[in-house]
Amino acid sequence: MKEMVKRFFTEESGQGMTEYALILALVSIIAIVALGFLGDEIKTVFENITTKLKPEGAGGTT
Repeated sequence: MKEMVKRFFTEESGQGMTEYALILALVSIIAIVALGFLGDEIKTVFENITTKLKPEGAGGTT
């Protein structure tokens, strides 16, 4: 029993995977927050690009 408890506290095989998961979660949260703040500006940029790329006289709604 002592050996099992000792091995539980000294084994580090899953530590790297856990660190990568935490980094991925942090980057995802930052990306979501950034898109939340910049969403309207990004939408406007893409709408302007779409408008400029449309041929003259092309019908349709956006």
